[in-house]
Formats: sequence, C-alpha cells, structure tokens
Amino acid sequence: MPLIVQKYGGTSVGTPDRIRLVAQRLLETQREGCRVVGVMSAMAGITDDLLKLARDVAAQPSSRELDLLLATGEQASSALVAMAIGDLGGRAISLSGAAAGILTDRAHTRAKIANISPRRIQNLLGDDYIVVVAGFQGQNADGEITTLGRGGSDLSAIALAGALNADACQIFTDVDGVFTCDPRLIRDARKIDEISYDELLEMAGGGAKVMQSRAVEFAKKFSVPFEVRSSFSGASGTVAREETPHMEEVVVRGVSVDRKQAKVTICGVPDKAGIAGQIFGPIAAANLIVDMIVQNVSSGDTTDVSFTIHENDIEHARHILESIRREIGASHINARNQVAKLSVVGIGMRSHAGVAARFFECLGHGGINIELISTSEIKIAVVVAEEDIDEAARLTHESFNLSRLAPQAAVI
Repeated sequence: MPLIVQKYGGTSVGTPDRIRLVAQRLLETQREGCRVVGVMSAMAGITDDLLKLARDVAAQPSSRELDLLLATGEQASSALVAMAIGDLGGRAISLSGAAAGILTDRAHTRAKIANISPRRIQNLLGDDYIVVVAGFQGQNADGEITTLGRGGSDLSAIALAGALNADACQIFTDVDGVFTCDPRLIRDARKIDEISYDELLEMAGGGAKVMQSRAVEFAKKFSVPFEVRSSFSGASGTVAREETPHMEEVVVRGVSVDRKQAKVTICGVPDKAGIAGQIFGPIAAANLIVDMIVQNVSSGDTTDVSFTIHENDIEHARHILESIRREIGASHINARNQVAKLSVVGIGMRSHAGVAARFFECLGHGGINIELISTSEIKIAVVVAEEDIDEAARLTHESFNLSRLAPQAAVI
C-alpha cells in the first residue's frame, strides 16, 4: 500500500468545521488504499495567542518554557483531528512530536532535527490507524520538548516523509500552490506547476511564506519531492522536485517580498584582516540569522559594513555590536527597520544574461532607490525602503512577464 504524508496548515484546521473537513480528507485518502500520516499545525492564531500570554506574564520568558507552551497548539489540533476521524468511523491516533520519534538538538525555539525513529508510526500504520502527528516539535536528548521555529510543521512533514520513505508528501495550505508572486500583492500572479528545490528555497528565503526554508533544505538534501496545494479545493498544486533540464527554459520563476527586514551598518570599521570574523562571530553565537552582507570600498584605512537581519532581532544585534564596536575601534552603528527585500529567482539565470540589467532598469524607471544588492547563481535580491516595496514588486513582476496572462514568462 502506498504511504502518503499530508500536512495541514493553521487555516486548514482553524475552525471545528475545517477540522472535520481535514479528518474527512485523511479518511478518504486511506479508503483509496493508502496508509496515511497527517501532520498538523496549530489552529490559526493559537501560536500568536500563546506568545502574547507568555509576554503578558513574563518580560523575557525562557526559551525552554516557551517551547513547552507553544507545543500545546499543535498537540491540540492533532488530537481534535484524531477525534473527528473517530467520529466519522475511522481509526486514528494522535502523537506528539516526541512520541512520533522526532529527536532534535538542544536549541530551544529554533531546534534542528537530528534523527527520526519512525518505528512507532510504522507499527500503528500496520494496524490500520491514521497517524496524526503534532508538527513543529520534537524532543531533545534530555527528554525536553523543543520546537522547530515558525513554519516548523512543514519541516516535520518533510522529515517524516523522508524517514518513512513515503510515496507522496502533500503540503495543504490556504493557497493553490506557489505563485510567481504573492497573489495578495499581485492579483494576476500565476500559479507555478513545478519548481526546483533551489528556486523554492531562494523564494522562501526571500520572503515567500508558502514554505519554511529549512523544510525545503531538508527536502533537497534527502530528495523528498512534495506538492503544495490548497486544502479547500481538489485542484493540483505546485510540485517541488529536483531540477530537470527543461526548467532552465524559464529564466525568472518568481518574485518574492520580505517586509520584515532591518538594516544594520557599522561605520568606520578598520580595513584589516580578521575584522569581519570579530563582527559576525558573536552574531552567529547568538543565533541571529544574517541575510545580506555588503562591505563598502574602503576610504583610507576604514570601511563600512552593512547587513540585514529580521526586524525582531534589531535590538539584540545592536546590543551585541556596541561592545564589538568599541573593541575594534569602529566609529558608530546605524540600525533601522522600515526596509524590505525584493528578490527575483530562477535557475534559468545560469544560462541567460541580462536579468540584473532588466531588474535594475525597471526599478530605476520607477524611481525606486536600491540600498543593498546581493546575488547568487539563481537569485538577485535588493533592499529598498519598505514604503516602495509594493510598487517595486509590481514593476518587477510586469517587467519579467510573469502574470498568468503573459504569453511567455521571463524572456530576456
């Protein structure tokens, strides 16, 4: 019998009626002759409510206790789905991440999966149960509950599909698949039928919210194909898979936007060997994720170093960098949010010239100033003022012919 892993996002289980629909879909999949594992997110809004409660009772709640608290959201939704399946005449059992055999490292709130022991799930599937697993969580070697970061239920599903050698992994969400840009921002954005892991990884890293980037990394590493599709319709979605030669025919696959960015500049940095390590070593030790890094051309014996981080980390970064600034003799630090990142992504960039020129020209014609530029083999990203990001995305999407009405996408 084929084995299918299905993950359902928070909006898919956001109400009792939607929970019953998810239960019905899982049961129908089993009755089609499949073994079924469901992975659940917390009901929509629950995680934010729990975070608010934590901050209402403690100015700086410990990460260990946050994990214990936040994990209850997914445990509740998985138990409710299992109950609903039972009410529909099926056999289901819910498991926490720990009970499902998901072992992580010790990094609370941002844990990484170290190993999965799927024997209990396999035994339950053999007894004809639908196994409903609480996503977003696992257990470390000390037996403590850990969580996998925002969007961690995606990672739970991909990792379980890999460990179980599943025949299919389906990520059910509130959109029809991966689009050329956020359809809430660009109304004529086009659904992408298939996408490479690298493209989706770059789009997720660039701000596309449809998949957690770490989940895509895991899928690529262990060659786990998956489909992103809507839980509210039967339409096919977007298949993420290993790159194939014909994928390069599309030069730009999509445009992504990340509004939650902050820009930090350390001014007057001594221009000598080892300084970058002194700056970014403590940042990494604090588990702050740095995105774009740009060093200006030196002026005399000094230079400026700029980088971007998530806006929630700006004060933490400023605090760390102030002591580093004094230590290395830099002049001052500028840190501000209200910036956003715009990225164009496509594996076709490897074999086509002119993408950067078109990108920069369309922004220039729109009067949009670029503050930082970063490139990779398949992505070009810029930082602009947050107030300009919507117009920048619209101009870029239009310039590369990415709308669903365009006769051919991204011809250079």
